[in-house]
Parts: sequence; C-alpha cells; structure tokens
Amino acid sequence: MRSMTPSGASGATLLSTAIAACVLATLAVFGAAHAGAIDYDPRRSASLRVCDDHQQHGRIEQARKCYSLLLTDSNLITQAEARWALGDLRAANELFRRAVQDNDRAVQARVRWGWLFVQTHQYADAAELFRQALRIFPKDVHAKLGLAQTFAERFEGQAKPLLEEVLRENDELPAAHVLAARMALEEGQLAAAERALDRAAQLTAQQKQPPLEIYALRAAVELSRERSPHAWIQRALDYNPRYGAVFATLAHFEVMRRRYREATVLLRRAVEVQPDLWSAHAELGANLLRLGDVAEARSHLATAYSGDPYSPTTVNSLRLLDRIDEFETTTAHVEIGAHVYQVKTRLHRDEAAVLRPYALDLAQRGIDAFSKRYGFTLREPMSLELYPDHDDFAVRVAALPGIGLLGVTFGYVIAMDSPSGRAVGDFHWGGTLWHEMAHVFTLEATEHRVPRWLSEGISVFEEWRTGPTPGVAVPPEAIMALKENRLLPVAALDSGFIRPSYPNQVQVSYVQAGLLCLFIEERFGFEHLAALLRQFTRNVSTEQAVANVFRMSSEEFDRQFDAYARARYQTLLAHMDEWDEQQERAHEAAEKEQWADAVEAARRAAALYPEHIGSGSPHLLLAHALDKLGRRREALAALERYYTAGGWDPAALRDLAHWLEEAGRPRESIAVLAALNYADPLNPAQHEELGERLLSEAQNAAALREFQALLALSAQDPAAAYFGAARAHRALGDAAASRRNVLDALAAAPHFKPAQEFLLQMIEERQNNE
Repeated sequence: MRSMTPSGASGATLLSTAIAACVLATLAVFGAAHAGAIDYDPRRSASLRVCDDHQQHGRIEQARKCYSLLLTDSNLITQAEARWALGDLRAANELFRRAVQDNDRAVQARVRWGWLFVQTHQYADAAELFRQALRIFPKDVHAKLGLAQTFAERFEGQAKPLLEEVLRENDELPAAHVLAARMALEEGQLAAAERALDRAAQLTAQQKQPPLEIYALRAAVELSRERSPHAWIQRALDYNPRYGAVFATLAHFEVMRRRYREATVLLRRAVEVQPDLWSAHAELGANLLRLGDVAEARSHLATAYSGDPYSPTTVNSLRLLDRIDEFETTTAHVEIGAHVYQVKTRLHRDEAAVLRPYALDLAQRGIDAFSKRYGFTLREPMSLELYPDHDDFAVRVAALPGIGLLGVTFGYVIAMDSPSGRAVGDFHWGGTLWHEMAHVFTLEATEHRVPRWLSEGISVFEEWRTGPTPGVAVPPEAIMALKENRLLPVAALDSGFIRPSYPNQVQVSYVQAGLLCLFIEERFGFEHLAALLRQFTRNVSTEQAVANVFRMSSEEFDRQFDAYARARYQTLLAHMDEWDEQQERAHEAAEKEQWADAVEAARRAAALYPEHIGSGSPHLLLAHALDKLGRRREALAALERYYTAGGWDPAALRDLAHWLEEAGRPRESIAVLAALNYADPLNPAQHEELGERLLSEAQNAAALREFQALLALSAQDPAAAYFGAARAHRALGDAAASRRNVLDALAAAPHFKPAQEFLLQMIEERQNNE
C-alpha cells in the first residue's frame, strides 16, 4: 500500500513530443528482459513475425540477424519494433516519436509506442498514448486493450470493466484473454483463469501464435492448486529452451500469494535458464531482500543493473543498500515460558537506542499473545526493520518511493516506517508493528496459504482487541460503504485489496475484514476464528473453509454478517445525515469559540458515532469545548471515552495523562503516558515526565528505560537523563551504575544541584556503611 491536452492533431503531437523528452532519460537498453515478450497484434508486419518466430523458439542469434535486417526498413514502425526487439530502446523511442510527428492521426504508432512504455514500466506515459489513440479512433480495441493492460499493471479497478468492453467488441484477441487469465489468477479466481486460457489457447492455435504465455499461466494455475506444474513448464521449454519467463511468471504469482521462499527457488531457475533475463535478476534480488538476505540480494541486483542500468527499481534498491551501514543490526533473545525466541532488529543508528527497547517489548508481548491465541510457535527468528525515511522503506518493500503503506510482512521479516518516518500524529507505530506481527503468525501457521482478507482481517482485529491501544475504530468511509451496499462477499473480498474498483476500497476492505473477524468472535466465539485460520493449513477455498467451520454456505455467512454489521451500526446508519450535520455544527461553533454550542453538537455526534476516533473526532472536540467552559471533570470523561475507543492522538493523550494526575489517579496517568511511547516515542519531555512518575511509584526498571531513552534523545543536555538513571539504578540496587550516572550528570552540568546533593548522599551512606 498516487488535464489532458485537448483532442486534436496539434495538441496530440505536442504532447507526444513532451512525453518523449520527459521519459527518454529512463529509457535505455532494457536487454533481453522483454525481448521475448509475445506480441499478438494482428497488424504486426509479416517481416517482423519471421524474426519473432526465431526469438520465441529461443534461436537468439538468428533472431538478432533477422531484426538487424529490418533496421533500414522503409516503415518507421517496423524500424522501431526491430530496434525495440534488439534492446535499443532509445532508438525505438525516437522512431516512434518520428512516426507520430509524421502523421498526426497515426493510431497504430501511438498504440505500439504505448506498449513500449508498458514494458518499461512508464505506465502514466503509456496510458496517455493509448488515450491519444482513442481520441483519434475511439473504437480501436488495441488501444483499449493497451489501456486495460496499463490499469492491470498498476492494479487499478478500471482494468476489469475496460477489458470486458474489449472482449465484447472483439472476442478474438488472444492478448485480451491472456490478460483476463492473469488478472483472475492474481485474484485467486482459478476457474475463471482456466476459462480464459482455454479461449486464448484456441485462438493462438487458429492464428498460429506462440503458446508460451498460455503454458506459463497454466503452470501457475496448477501451482495455485498445489499440483505439479512440471508438464506445462516442460511444454514451454520444449518450445523455447531459453524461456526463463515461465519460471518468472510462476514466481510472480507466488509473490502475490506471499510465498517468498518458493518464489526465490523459481527465480533462481529463471536466471539459470535465461541468464540475461535482467528483470528476473532484479526480482530475485528484491525477493532475497524480503527474506533478509542482503548480501546475495545485492549480487543479483548488481547483475540486473549491469544489463539494465536504467531500471528505477533496481537503481533505487542498490542505492538503499549503499546506505545499509547507517543501520544497526542486533539480535535479542526473548524468553516466554519454556521457549526462547530470537528477535533481530535493524534500526537507524540515530534512533536505535530509543526505539529498540519498545520494539522488543512489543515483540515479546506479541509473540506471547499470538502463540497462545493461534496455537503456533515461531520456528525462525523474527526480524524487525524500521526506516526513518519513508522512501527508504518504500524502496525496501516495493523498490519504488511514494507508496502509501506503513508496514509490510515477508514471512518472518517485518519492514515498516519508524516513528520519524511520518509526522507526529500521522500513524501509530506500535499498532502498525502489532498488525504486522499478527501477519507473521497467520502467514507462517498456514505456510502462506491464508487468503489475504483473513490475514489482514486478523491483523486489524488484533489491533482492536489486543494491540497497544485497543478499541474498535471504524472510519466513515467504511460506514458509507455499508450503507451503500458496497461491501464485498467474503469469497471475493481479496479483490478489494488487489484491484480496487472505487476510491478508498482498499481501506474499506481492511475494515470489512476486521469486522468479519469481530463478527466471528462475537457470534460464534474466538475459537471459531482460530479454527477458520487452521483450515488454510491445506489448500482450500474461502467457501470451503466457511462451510467446514460454520456449517453454512458463504452466501449465508455473508447474509448473517450483513445483518450483524447493520445491527451494530443501526443508529448511525439511520442518522448519517444528522451525524454529518452535528459534526459540521460542532466544528463551526468551535472556530467561533461558541463553546456551549460546540458541546451540544459534539456530544450528539459522539453519541451517534462513538467509534469515530480519527481526524475530526467528536470526542476530542467535546473534550476541548468542555475544558474551555471550565468543566474539567466532564472533559476528562470525554477524553477517557476517546482513549477507550482506541484514540491515540499524542496531544490528547498528554492532556488525558495530566488531567488524570490532577484528579488523583496517578497509576492511570502513568498507563496513558506509557501508551504514548507507541504513538510518539521521540519526545524527550515525555520520557522525562514518565520516568519521574514511574520512580515515584517504585516502578524502577520501567523508569530506567525511560531515562535511557531520554539520554539517547538528549545529546545536547543529558544531565537530567543521567540523574534520572542514577536514581533508578540506585533503587534497583546497582550502586556502581548509579555512581557512574550521577558523575556523568555532573560532568555534563557541574552546577546541577540535585545531582550534587544525590552524590553527597551516596558518599555519606557509603561512609556510614564502612
């Protein structure tokens, strides 16, 4: 987990030229990675098809000679295609540009140029070229198919309806059926994939097109059914002994299923069969990174770069690895009962000392909780990687900056933003880590067979039930989706994560999956949720698993869940307009400092929608307005309701902690301050205050951790941190450590009177004991 030029000849030409200039820097020799890609376009010239036949049968030298003879062809498109096939993408790009300039109404040139950009991952530019072609000739199915392919590559919901339109207009395009099969496979719809492949096979046979992609996808279907794909692999290799793409295709679907070890084996085979398949080297490097093998990952990424130095994903990954020495890697041993677990952390050196204790604390609590709840014991060390630069995290998990994810789990490896990777209050890093740790258990307990919806649902559910800031938090977009009947059937819920069809559907799918798990717990008991997870220790569909555990069809399960969700939110669903109106009234009144009016409206909004704890939460507005009116007791109660519902806004929690202390409830105040460490751990004043509070309650080990965190954050003024640590060590009975720390405090601030007095006291006690 991102304005078109007006139609017309001159506008289209200018825009095409601009595209060429913009992307030329990222186009270079792409090598053999795509040289063997199959082009089913019936408009492709016969001379090119002769060369294609050599290429697709693995006769590489003959293919190169054949394409070379076409470099002086009178047709610019043929020249461009030959340059493309030979890997000279700069020249191909220039030739397509010239073909478009020479003919403002050229459709095929734009379509083929668009496919060049698809294969080099320049999806925005590809989409614009396909749209240009459609503005010139709206019925061109090849342009529509190219646009559908672009949407599919970016996992956008527009791909499916556009592809369906293409197939209605022309059912005899093999590429359309191949794309339909690939999309169905990505969504786990195996029967639909097989139907599409049957039609594609029929058409390729009739049209004398190569069957290689069909063989690869049939092998992927077999693998998805946990049957041997060997027969289809062998047919592909018999047709083309250098067709490493059959293994790369299988690896793609294994990655989609989060089976990274299996994908690695397949990618090794891909580069063995086709050593110059640079894209497979790049994906192998990325996959080895997912598994935590940095050294070998670097080797394959370097190989990929040697053949394709302009791939942004490869370049980004290598740049990140060049900075890997900025991170500290340590291994801790966590004891839980009779088990000892290894937890590895990779943290940036600037924040490792602060974050490591809290990350390990959450790891210990998570391993303990999830082992008991799901009956699975970790078999390998768990690795936690936190990145202070969000783009570094994005490159780590997707090789591209700018993704909207917070954390990703690759088996036993968790990578995520660190608290400094986002603005304070933007995300709850402790909840994110808890969410990802739940994935470790659901994925590994099922050997990665668990469907995406259930793994994500359990992670959301565990955030709500057992996380560091528990509480069921359901955002407005999920309520609106329920109201408008846009929630998906459980059997199709994976598609909401993979290829969303409306804005925010991914977020809605997360919440729906969490609510499904909550429904199971409340209606049938938690043991049924654990039993549902265990169903996926073998290869079963969601429909089969639901029938086995709940003794009902998935359709009946959907009906019962819908009734449960509508009953849970019946008041809000019936008064959504009123809630929206009261929210608006409350904010307007607060802006005008009309606090009494704000209280009335915010109280009603909070009563209608108590689970709204995100931005603009009525709980926060109500507490603020009540406090402004001098009604601190009521304000405190409003903040407590917010906190109990799962709210974690750092400023609000600091207010809550202080108000609880003022109300004579110190232990509850301490608990709130401690919870802040999982929302805003890089705040020095917060650690100092919590350390002092913990010392006053004789929670000395916890106090020491706070002062050590303060020390890591207070390089400019460490005296208070050393002094706090000195007192904590003394309370724990470590006189030597206490003495060292108080001396360090005085070295930092020689006139720090409390430290002077503490040292004198220690000296006097030591003399008296002697």
